[in-house]
Amino acid sequence: MLEEETNTMEQAEEMEVEGPTLIQKLEEHGISAVDTKKLMEAGYHTVESIAYTPKKALLLIKGISEAKADKIICEAAKLVPMGFTTAAEFHQRRAEVVFITSGSRELDKLLGGGLETGSITELFGEFRTGKTQLCHTLAVTCQLPIENGGGAGKCLYIDTEGTFRPERLEPIARRFNLNPDEVLDNIAYARAYNSDHQTALLAQASAMMAESRYALLIVDSATALYRTDFAGRGELSARQMHLARFLRNLLRLADEFGVAVVLSNQVVAQVDGASAMFNADPKKPIGGNIMAHSSTTRLYLRKGRGETRICKIYDSPCLPEAEAMFAILPDGIGDGNE
Repeated sequence: MLEEETNTMEQAEEMEVEGPTLIQKLEEHGISAVDTKKLMEAGYHTVESIAYTPKKALLLIKGISEAKADKIICEAAKLVPMGFTTAAEFHQRRAEVVFITSGSRELDKLLGGGLETGSITELFGEFRTGKTQLCHTLAVTCQLPIENGGGAGKCLYIDTEGTFRPERLEPIARRFNLNPDEVLDNIAYARAYNSDHQTALLAQASAMMAESRYALLIVDSATALYRTDFAGRGELSARQMHLARFLRNLLRLADEFGVAVVLSNQVVAQVDGASAMFNADPKKPIGGNIMAHSSTTRLYLRKGRGETRICKIYDSPCLPEAEAMFAILPDGIGDGNE
C-alpha cells in the first residue's frame, strides 16, 4: 500500500515538472498567500500566466500596487524561461509537440500528423461543411493515448450556437474503443450566451487546466456572438478590440498549458464584385486581420459530393498550400472510402 502511494506521488511530481507551474510556487519566493489568492481570483492560476501578462493588467487587480506588481513579475520571470534560446534547442522542443488525430488519415497527412498542440487551429467554411462534426470527433480523439494519435487529456468545449450534441460522441467513442461514459465525463461543456460570457469562460478554463490534464480547448464558433453583440460599422473597432483580447487569452492558454486550441469560424460573402471578376471564392472568414494573425493554422472547409468534404490549408507557418478530402460518417470524421 505504501509503495503504491509512493509511486502515485512520484507520478504526480513528474506531471508537475512537465506541466505549468502553479501560482502557489510564488509563495516560496516572497509573495504572500493573500496576493496569490487575489491573482487566482483574477484568473491567474500559473506562474506562466503572470510571466506572459503585461504589468498594466496586474495593476487592474484590486490590492495589487505598482511595487507588488513589479515584485510578482520579477519572481515569475525567474521561474519561467523567457529569454533567447538557440534554434537547435527550439527545434528539439518542436520535435516533442503532440498531434491529435482528426479521425481521417488523409486529413492527418495534410496537417503533418494531426492538429498541433500549443497552437490555435481555425476551421472556417459555410454551414454543413463539417466544422462542428470535426470538433465533436476531436473532443473524443484528444482522449486517446499519445501513441494512438491522441493527447492523453480531457477536452473543454465552449459552445456559442447550441450545436453541441453529447449523443453524437457515443458512436465516435466506440469507434476508437473508448468507454462512452468515460469520454463524456472527460469533456467539460459550457454554453456561452454573449461575447463577455465567452471571455469569462476562459478564466474558468484556466482554473480547470491548472487542476487537471486537458489536451484540447474547442470554441464553436468563436465569432458567432460577436456578429450579434456588435452591430454595424460604428461598433467595428470595439468588436475587433474585444475579439483581439479573447484571442490573446486563447493563445496564452495554448502557451501556458500546451493544449490544442480549435476555433470554428463563420464566413461572409464579399459583395465588391472583384472576386467574381477574378473567379475567386466570394466567401471569406469573418474577424478580419485580427483573426488572421491570431490563428496559427487556418483550414478552409467546403462541401464535396454527398458526405464528402474538402479541407484546404488556407494559411500555415510550416504547411504547404494543399487539399485533402474527408467524409462525415455516422461515427465521426473519417475517409470517404471506408
